[in-house]
Amino acid sequence: MNVKVVNKYESLLSNIDIDVIKSISGVFSTEELIAQFSNFFYNKMILDITAIEGYQNISTMQELSVNMDMSKVILLLDDSDEVNSPKYLSALVSMGIYNFTRDIDAVKFLIDNPNTYKDVASYQELNFKDEHKESDSKVSKNKEVKDTSFVKDEKKLTIVGVKNVTEHAGSTTLTYLLKKQLEKKYKVLAAEVDRNDFIYLNDKTLRNTSHFDVQKFISANYSADVILLDLNDEASTECCDIVLYLIEPGLIKLNKLIRQDQRIFEKLKGKKIVLNRSVLNSSDVEDFEYESRSKVYYNIPYLDDKLDNHPELIELLVSLGFTKLDGENEKGGKLFNIFK
Repeated sequence: MNVKVVNKYESLLSNIDIDVIKSISGVFSTEELIAQFSNFFYNKMILDITAIEGYQNISTMQELSVNMDMSKVILLLDDSDEVNSPKYLSALVSMGIYNFTRDIDAVKFLIDNPNTYKDVASYQELNFKDEHKESDSKVSKNKEVKDTSFVKDEKKLTIVGVKNVTEHAGSTTLTYLLKKQLEKKYKVLAAEVDRNDFIYLNDKTLRNTSHFDVQKFISANYSADVILLDLNDEASTECCDIVLYLIEPGLIKLNKLIRQDQRIFEKLKGKKIVLNRSVLNSSDVEDFEYESRSKVYYNIPYLDDKLDNHPELIELLVSLGFTKLDGENEKGGKLFNIFK
């Protein structure tokens, strides 16, 4: 179910055919919005920007972005020059606010087809187009364009996130090992989000950033072929094109995971589940899939992080679309044959 926060565009937004669990109308301070919705469960929030007190000041939006999950927010902009300025839109992207539009018809589309960072990167680079008529005609011809002023950037940067599902499932080491494989054929960067465990790997090319600055980091390195993000346990996956969800399939860790969230495998349905530091064979993996009602994308055994070449990781990366690595696997052949 969704929520609506409306003001100036209340009548227009009332015509959108979506399920709404809660709707409020008026002008609200950021404190009031945070108090009402920070712990309120909803699918998406349709937020009329004119319902935010002081929205013209970008620091107001910053306060909102720090305290709410903006990946759930569809922000309907007004037609003011200030809000539609390159500086304002660039700041929204830097805050992780990707789903904004001036088009009422685009609001419902964004609910089911949310933007990723790649969809709005051109705003942050200040490539905002003022030729609204040209943009509007492109929208009418191509439904994949989600805002009347925006055309997708065709840069072939791929952002890969590595995220722990079970605690300490090895995202930091795996991100590092994936970087070592990828850099043989690609221009690749790796960064850890909100932590700095990379320092223990003694590799000066590894970076770290915060969840607040991750979009700035991506934008500053947009010339790369691949950016690997170590998301650890908590960081958002919103900016990623590909996310590997790591599970260390030990009995204690799995039981702890289930006790913390009995619906975890339901939430992971359709996502790339990777068993990491695994001692499971193919038959064990099938049992795991049956009991968890899930599909395993890949099964990674314990790896020696001192080695420069890991055929297991090459096979994984090729399956993710990094085909320049095809042929780097000296052992040849499939190692696990459990791609789903």
